[in-house]
Amino acid sequence: MAASSPRVAVVDYGAGNLRSVSKALERSGFVADVTGDPGALRQADCLVLPGVGAFADAVRRLEETGLGAAVREALDAGKPYLGLCLGLQLLFEESDEHGVTKGLGVLRGRVERFPERDVDGSPLCVPHIGWNRVSFLGGHPMLEALPGDDFYYFVHSYRAVPADPEDTVGHAQYGGRFAAAVARDNAFAVQFHPEKSQAAGKRLLDAFASWVQSC
Repeated sequence: MAASSPRVAVVDYGAGNLRSVSKALERSGFVADVTGDPGALRQADCLVLPGVGAFADAVRRLEETGLGAAVREALDAGKPYLGLCLGLQLLFEESDEHGVTKGLGVLRGRVERFPERDVDGSPLCVPHIGWNRVSFLGGHPMLEALPGDDFYYFVHSYRAVPADPEDTVGHAQYGGRFAAAVARDNAFAVQFHPEKSQAAGKRLLDAFASWVQSC
């Protein structure tokens, strides 16, 4: 791996927002390859799975293209993985969006829609859109270069509910406390959009670059 320019495969399975994600990664020192070729994931130093849209559609496209198997292979090989928004949700065993759909099963737990009411009984606006504070915890290498909390931009109607509490490394509050960042070994994922989160997002992608360089 080149010390100054790690190669990142941005997984293209038909979701939007790929250009802004790749440009944000390039600003953090990556050589970004937006690709729908499973073989390209094997050549990259790390991978980013972005995503907007429905869970079931994303799973179907990943499996039809062979990208799902390539993502699992990269994870099994120990390559650093960064999931963004739907890229976090897809790590889990299943989602109840538009019926139950199986995910990649990397992490135990499921993805559920936000409740209709907040913890105080007032109506809760869904989707959750806008800036929210994320508080980080745990000892994952990604967190070494990040502040203990920061504000990021969210757009989502569903939230992950990890079965293993230690997999949650960042919390936010909306309809109660929810998992805004999860991690295990070489997989790290966030529910928010770093590419839309200005300076805070740049800090997170810089931390990803530092982690990749250390691997």
